[in-house]
Amino acid sequence: MSVRIRISTAIAAVAVSALVLQACSFTKSHPDVVKIGESGGIAELTSDQARYEPGKPVRLQLRLKDASQGDALLVRYSHLSDNLKEETVKMDGATASWSWEPPKDDYQGYYVDVFLKHGGDYVDHAGIGVDISSDWGKFPRYGYLADFGEMTEDAQKAVMDRLNRLHLNGLQFYDWQSKHHDPLPMEGGQPASDWTDIANRTISAQTVKSYIDEAHARGMKAMNYNLLFGANAGYEQDGAKQEWGLFKDPVHEEQDQHPLPSSWKSNIFLMNPANEDWQRYLLGQEKKAFETLGFDGYHVDQLGDRGGVFDYGGNLVDLPAAYRSFLEAAKKDLHVDYVMNAVNQFGQQEIAKSPVKFLYTEVWMNEMQDLKDVIDQNGMLSQHRKNTVVAAYMNYDLADGPGQFNAPGVLLADAAIFAAGGSHLEAGEGLLAKEYFPNRNLAVPDALWRQLQHYYDFLTAYENLLRDGATEAAQPLKAVEGPPLSDNPETGKLWAFAKDKGDTSIVHLINLTNADSTQWKDAKGTQPEPAMLQGLKYRLQPKEGKKVKRIWLATPDLYGGSPIPLSFKKDGEAMDIEVPNLKYWDMIVIEYE
Repeated sequence: MSVRIRISTAIAAVAVSALVLQACSFTKSHPDVVKIGESGGIAELTSDQARYEPGKPVRLQLRLKDASQGDALLVRYSHLSDNLKEETVKMDGATASWSWEPPKDDYQGYYVDVFLKHGGDYVDHAGIGVDISSDWGKFPRYGYLADFGEMTEDAQKAVMDRLNRLHLNGLQFYDWQSKHHDPLPMEGGQPASDWTDIANRTISAQTVKSYIDEAHARGMKAMNYNLLFGANAGYEQDGAKQEWGLFKDPVHEEQDQHPLPSSWKSNIFLMNPANEDWQRYLLGQEKKAFETLGFDGYHVDQLGDRGGVFDYGGNLVDLPAAYRSFLEAAKKDLHVDYVMNAVNQFGQQEIAKSPVKFLYTEVWMNEMQDLKDVIDQNGMLSQHRKNTVVAAYMNYDLADGPGQFNAPGVLLADAAIFAAGGSHLEAGEGLLAKEYFPNRNLAVPDALWRQLQHYYDFLTAYENLLRDGATEAAQPLKAVEGPPLSDNPETGKLWAFAKDKGDTSIVHLINLTNADSTQWKDAKGTQPEPAMLQGLKYRLQPKEGKKVKRIWLATPDLYGGSPIPLSFKKDGEAMDIEVPNLKYWDMIVIEYE
C-alpha cells in the first residue's frame, strides 16, 4: 500500500513543492532538496516492529512500484520539530532496506521522512512513525483479532503486517475461548487441536498460537480476552458452583445472565467477581491459557451497569468494588498485564485504582465531545498516569447489512480521539462497526486503509505532544480569516481546543464546517468529506511573559505528517499566523523560549 503524499489534485504540485522548501528551511535540510514531482513511485514504506525497546535498531524497508522510478533515498529522522540526522540510502532495484539507531531515550516518538531521488530530482515522499518504549502500556495503540479458524501462514502474516503498519503494540484476542469459565479445552494434558467458541465458530489452536508468535515477533503484546464473571450453561459440571453467582433477587432464585442468540452455544451466566472461590477457580483456568499459549496479558471484560444484583447470601453487590477486588487478586496470582473495559465508564473510578496498564472505555455516548470528555475524565481518575483507549464502533447502523465504511466518519472520530490524547480500538482483520467483533458486513476501502496509516504514523510520531502529560489550556487563537472557532463541536465551525506541555502549547483544529452531525458514530455512514480549507488566518495571544521561539504545524492529512513551519508577524503582544491547509485535523505547536 502506498504511503506517499496524498492531497487533492488541484493543489498537489504547489503544496508538495512548498512542503519541501519549507521543510528544508525548518530543519536545515540537504540543500539539493528543492522540489518533489508527482511520480508516485513509492509503493510502501514499512518498519519491522510496532514498538522498539530502547537501544534496539529500527529496521526499515521501502519498495517502489517499479525499479526504474528511483535510484536513491534521502532519509531524515526527527523528533517533533527537531532534525536528528539525515542520510542517503541507495536503492537495490525496486527495494531499499536499512537500519537506524535511534537515541536510547525511553518513551519517545520519532518521524522518518523518506525522499525518493530519480536522476537529479526528488520525485516522491513517504513517512513513517517510530515508537521507542520499554513498556507498551505507556502509549497503547490497541487492535484486535477475532477470526481463528484454520488459516495459512501467509494469510496470518498478511493480517499482522497490516496491523504492524499501524504500529499497533497490543492486540485483543476476542472470543478465542471455548467456554468463558473454562477457556482452553485440554486433551491428554495438551490443548485440543480445535474447539468451538460461544457462537459455535470453529477455533484452531494452531491459529491462535501462531498469531501470538507473530505478535511477539513484531513487538506487540497478545491479550487474552475474557469476561471476569462469565460462565456458560452447565458450569457446575466443570466444578464451578451456583453459590458463587450474581443474582437478580436476594433469595437467589434468578441468576443474572446475558442472553445470546439461540443458535449460539449458551447464554452467559454471571458470577460474583468479589467471591474468592470464583476468583481462584477462574484464575486457575486462565493460568492454563497463559502457560500453554503464551499470552502476555488478560483483557478483562464486563457487561456494563447490571442494576441491583445480589450474592447468594442476599447481600447487594457493589460491582465496581468487586471489579477492583478481582483485578487485585488476579495480579497477585497471575503476573501478567491487565486491561479492563469500563462500559460507558461504568466502574472506571475503581478500575483506575487497580493494576491495569491503561484505561479502556467502550463508549456508547453519542457526541464527539463525549469522546474527549471520557479521555479527559480518565486522565483525572488516574492522576494522568495512565493513557486511554476507547472502543468506539463506527457506522453502526450501516453495518446491519453489506457495504463499506464511510471514510469521513472514521477519520473525524479518529481526529477527535487522537487530538484528545487517546487511541481508538478499531483495527483488526477489518475495522470495528459492532460490539461483536467478528461482524464483517462493512468492507474497508483501500484509500481509507492508506489514510489510517497516516493517522497512526501521526499518533506514534507525536505521542510526546498528544499523550505524554499535556494538560488542558485556554485556546489562544482567534479567527481573523476563515470559519469561526468553537470550544465545542459544532457543525459549520472549527472545533478548537488547546493543551500545554512545559514551554509548548498545542492547539487542535478539527474541521466540522460541512459536517452533517457532531455525533462521532456516523451511524448510517452519511458524514460528508470535509472541504479543503486554505489560507486560514489567526491572531495568536502568546502566554504572558513568554517569547515565542517558533510555530509549526503538522497534520495526518497532508505532507505525510511532516512538521511545517508557520511564519508569524508580531503585532504588539499578539501575533498573526496563517495556516495554509486544513482538511480534517491540524495540530499547531507554539514553542516558547
